[in-house]
Amino acid sequence: MATGVILAGLGLAVAGFAGRYALRYGKIAQTAFRQQIDALPSNGAFSKYYKGGFEPKMSKREAGLILGVSPSASKTKIKEAHKRIMLLNHPDRGK
Repeated sequence: MATGVILAGLGLAVAGFAGRYALRYGKIAQTAFRQQIDALPSNGAFSKYYKGGFEPKMSKREAGLILGVSPSASKTKIKEAHKRIMLLNHPDRGK
């Protein structure tokens, strides 16, 4: 019984010190982390898909950019790319 009380006291002390440390140094770490995130390029280096604006009527060029194929690709390549995009964005996928 005494061992349990001692362990509980030690656990509370560790939690208290960890909380104090987090409050004291959390803002410094948050500022440094935010600076690192802001320094990352945001020009689409991490983007996999076309993020451009849409024209009133979709052109072959725009469709090719969205699907990730060249505008002069064959119909089978276009269909495969369309199927891949549709499967990734399907609502039953569970995301």
